[in-house]
Amino acid sequence: MLGRTLQRVVGEIRADVAAARDRDPAAQSVGTFAILSSWGGVQALLAHRLAHALHLKGSRVIPRVIVYVTRALTGIEIHPGARIGSDFFIDHGSGVVIGETAEIGDRVTIYQGVTLGGTGFQRGKRHPTIEDNVTIGSGAKLLGPITVGHGSKVGANTVVVADVPERATVVGNPGHIVRVDGRRPEGPDTDWIHLPDPVADAIKSLSERLAAIERRLADLDGGDVGEVHELRPKQGPTTAGG
Repeated sequence: MLGRTLQRVVGEIRADVAAARDRDPAAQSVGTFAILSSWGGVQALLAHRLAHALHLKGSRVIPRVIVYVTRALTGIEIHPGARIGSDFFIDHGSGVVIGETAEIGDRVTIYQGVTLGGTGFQRGKRHPTIEDNVTIGSGAKLLGPITVGHGSKVGANTVVVADVPERATVVGNPGHIVRVDGRRPEGPDTDWIHLPDPVADAIKSLSERLAAIERRLADLDGGDVGEVHELRPKQGPTTAGG
């Protein structure tokens, strides 16, 4: 039984190394040992494979120790209970957190700062399910027992708290679907090209108010409406010798 478990873990690690070489241009010219010894995402995943196998066998202390050491070395925290498929790749990886009931499919890629977390203290399934071939950009936060469908993409710094359909692209906070199967969905909340710009709106409002003030000053100074005169202090009589 233990032999079969170790054989499965070794197979998973080989697939993870192959995924790193396939998706990281920097890894394509180096050997397997270099990837295992210096790619933090691969190291964290290697440790998780072992911790998860021990977790399934009923061990509780050793997997936690593995997580603690791995987090200190790589900056990546993956709960031993999380289920991760094959060909998983964490690029850079620092700040990645994957919760206990998270489920990740095959050929998934995530970048640094990603959180697959919960939204409270509820029990049971409380972390995201990520289906196959999903890419999650740096800094994205996926929270709660949501499902991100097959082939979807989550933009950098996006906050996702609702299900995402297959082959969709999600961006923003809160996350909005901007593409499905490469096409923009219909609806008033899907135009992310012409979003209002609060800074530009504030500048425009300030400019209009300033123009109104200038016109008022021109009236008071005896000038034409719309003509702005430079206001100077009135000069009094001068005396020799200051």
